[in-house]
Amino acid sequence: MASLTYDLTLAGLSVGSAAALTGIGLIVTYRATGVLNFAHGAIAVVCAYLLRQFTVEWGWPLWAGAVVTLLVVAPSIGLVLERFVFRPLAVLGGDPAQTLVASIGVFVLLVGGTTLLWGQGARDDAPTLFSADPWGPLAVAVAVTAAVGAVTRWTRFGRELRAVVDDRSLAVLGGIDADRVAAAGWAFGSFTAGLTGVLLAPYVRLDPYGMPLLVMEVVAVAVAARMRSLPVAVLVALGVAVAQSQLTRLHPSGWAEPLLQAVGANLFVVALLVAALVLPGVGDRDALPRPATARAGTPGGAWIVALLLFLIPLGFAGQDLHTAVQVPALGVILLSLVVVTGRGGQISLGQAAYAGLGALFTALLTAGRFPFLPGLPAPAALLVAVLLVAPLGLLTGWPAISRQGLALALATFAVGVGVSRFVFAQPYATSGLSLSRPPGFEGDRAYYVLELGLLCLALLATHALRRGRTGRALAAVRDHELGASAAGVRVPSLKLSAFVTGAALAALGGGMLAMGVRAFDPAAYDPVRSLLWFAAIVVLGADNSLGALAAAALLVGLDAGTEAGVATAVIGVLAALVGRFPDGPYEAARRGFARLRPGLEPGGRRELTWTGVRARERLRSGAPAAGVGRRGPVSKAAARAETGRHGTVDSGAAEAGTGTRETAKGRQGASQPGWTRTVGRDKATSGAPRQPLGPDADTSTSRPPEGRVGASTPRTAPDPVGPAQAARTPIGAAPAPSPSPAPSLRARRLRLRYGEFAALDGVDLDVLPGRVSAVVGPNGAGKSTLFHCLAGTLRPDTGQVRLGGRDITRLSAHARTRLGIARTFQQLAVFPSLSVADNVRVGAEQGRIADPRAVERALRLFGLDGAVRTAPAAGLPTGTLRRVELARALAGSPHVLLLDEPAAGLDSAEVAALARVLRALADDGTALLVVEHDLDLVAELADVVHVMAAGRIVTSGPADRVLDPLGPLAPEAGR
Repeated sequence: MASLTYDLTLAGLSVGSAAALTGIGLIVTYRATGVLNFAHGAIAVVCAYLLRQFTVEWGWPLWAGAVVTLLVVAPSIGLVLERFVFRPLAVLGGDPAQTLVASIGVFVLLVGGTTLLWGQGARDDAPTLFSADPWGPLAVAVAVTAAVGAVTRWTRFGRELRAVVDDRSLAVLGGIDADRVAAAGWAFGSFTAGLTGVLLAPYVRLDPYGMPLLVMEVVAVAVAARMRSLPVAVLVALGVAVAQSQLTRLHPSGWAEPLLQAVGANLFVVALLVAALVLPGVGDRDALPRPATARAGTPGGAWIVALLLFLIPLGFAGQDLHTAVQVPALGVILLSLVVVTGRGGQISLGQAAYAGLGALFTALLTAGRFPFLPGLPAPAALLVAVLLVAPLGLLTGWPAISRQGLALALATFAVGVGVSRFVFAQPYATSGLSLSRPPGFEGDRAYYVLELGLLCLALLATHALRRGRTGRALAAVRDHELGASAAGVRVPSLKLSAFVTGAALAALGGGMLAMGVRAFDPAAYDPVRSLLWFAAIVVLGADNSLGALAAAALLVGLDAGTEAGVATAVIGVLAALVGRFPDGPYEAARRGFARLRPGLEPGGRRELTWTGVRARERLRSGAPAAGVGRRGPVSKAAARAETGRHGTVDSGAAEAGTGTRETAKGRQGASQPGWTRTVGRDKATSGAPRQPLGPDADTSTSRPPEGRVGASTPRTAPDPVGPAQAARTPIGAAPAPSPSPAPSLRARRLRLRYGEFAALDGVDLDVLPGRVSAVVGPNGAGKSTLFHCLAGTLRPDTGQVRLGGRDITRLSAHARTRLGIARTFQQLAVFPSLSVADNVRVGAEQGRIADPRAVERALRLFGLDGAVRTAPAAGLPTGTLRRVELARALAGSPHVLLLDEPAAGLDSAEVAALARVLRALADDGTALLVVEHDLDLVAELADVVHVMAAGRIVTSGPADRVLDPLGPLAPEAGR
């Protein structure tokens, strides 16, 4: 017994040494570049195959093959990847979503290339670099750990590495060559990957798909070490490997025997599940695949072409038709990724698991082998399988609630690997399950027609998720999760819904695929397929249903018409080039076509010449030379008369030079200060030069000549009917009754600590209806932390937040929004893929009151009801986006409005317009809290000012009393 234990320990140490090297390489690469190298396993298998090629096929000496493989080829792979794949991404800003896709693309490319070069068959004649005892690999792992630790701690390169890890941009400003550091990190990471592959090859069979996945399973080693500690990674790798080796001696009996044996043989998978799902998220950054700009709609002609291409296989026969049967089924599976990733913006690397479960459950149900359920006919079995798998979407949906970016990618990948190892590898899944097709659809042609029908239903369901309230909410979560929550979107439940819907679609496609081939093949749903499908759907258009169809046709057609692995390699190339084409090949081709036609804008409209722009402006301004307006001849006098009658007028009908102009690209409100509507109550001022006022500004209020808001600007008493209420009242209608008083927002004894630092230390604050409260103070005073605690983004350690008589301390941000607390962000929180009107509509649909008229009122209030309302938010100027964010916040009819530096990025005229609107809202009874660095704006707006320092409110009172004594400290308080 002791001898067996010793032998098993030695075997575990051999595997553990290779796993430790994998952890070391992943950690070094991550620390040098911020990228979790998903291609690590693929580099390992390439190097293992190369060493075999050199020694077994070409007869090289083992030492020569090892030197060339490990010291030349492996580092060169890393250098090439850094220079041509990941450096362009770093230049673009290092978006984690794109780097993740690129690393998966490299994985897919290398796996496909390996398949093309050496075939799909497994090989068991890999050369052994070390003897059978584990001391050689263990010594290598320990030596590499010690060397990396010494270099990191005691050399100049180590100091540069730590600087780049802490802040790459700051390190570059300090004279550090970050590209050199990244290249060294990639070269070393690839060296360890090659060494891992060479060490593992004698213990596992060389397989282009199996071995890369086996290497990636041990990513748990790096995650357990928090992607930082090399000694921890080595100890975890050795411990898990030895434990896994010892568990092979157990031979349990009974119904649980296969499962327990699977756990014992796949302890690294168990460790991966624990590390990804239980431990705190690693690299939990915002890595959702968001479009930087709004994507153009798919032309109708493209859908016609797609329809014709999908009808062509009806004319096929024999093997060609049998192969084509797989395309619609795979299209449905890829549509599940459109829902989860394209619509919901969530990373999912485990969709193959749900497709496989759909196929497996369908097979078991038709065979009558599913527990507690009788045998069912094929159509009923497929439907029941979908219903059974859909709730299992919570396996990946639940981690998505609290995890993002890399952490979510690891969680979904871990679930996919776990299902593959512990479900698909069990005897009941590999005992030759066969499936029958529905009656009347046994033939390939008839079944293909049935598949087309199901594909159309899946397309309609996917299309429905893009429209309406749910579609807008999903787009908001994808574009800006915090902004969506602040707008009232129930982000957790929406994420769960997206994953459940995606699981149902994947199960439907998996069942269709299994019926098409009339058998369940576990290899068709292994985790490598998940990576391939994710890369394909992202590079061909994650938010485009047509991209899913193109990806399905490409994956099936290329492999069927050429060598196996060609489709994988093509997708890998496209994903690896994501840094060159960040919006995908479709957008790159469309923009290239637009550049070939210089008169065509990116949106598909032709630009006007300068003469045309001037003529259009004169027409819209009602200039006499133009002679016509929107409704016939319009003059300035007529425009002023229209202003006097109705109180509002389109800025295009007012004096030239003060309204919003369109640029040469046809964008309204892109560069001019001021907003597009004014309130003209005082006819005596109609002839005066017009200031760039907000929509609710009182023209009788005096302003500094330069339009800047100052502390000494006089404030007029509000009208009996507030200006904001007047703007919300339709022209010709009676004013609405005054709203009921808003409840107070009160904070009591708020405390929040970050380690030893007290961000908040017993803060008391009241935000009262009809008043503007402001918080000022130096950097680090705790202003933003207080703001986030009030808005629900952060939860204080102790203390209480109350809205009226209700304790809301533990409520989430979206729940507070639905109670009537709206907020804006210092960094703009708009949804770039939605139009201006849809941005506002999200706030109206998700806010305190779902009022369909609120959208038009908010758009009119902030001068967004012109042509700009249909423009996508992407690319609009800061001033316009500030208005969009404010309009969205107000569209939900909030009681309390929290503004985090609302004047950031605005010029003086826009600040003046903002001040007048905010004052009008307070006069109408809204409670406002402003965290602002602009002390002039604070002095103009605030009824009470709170000064914070060191997490406490040190003084409070009227603006003139609190701000004036600051004297020379005032600029510091504003910073």
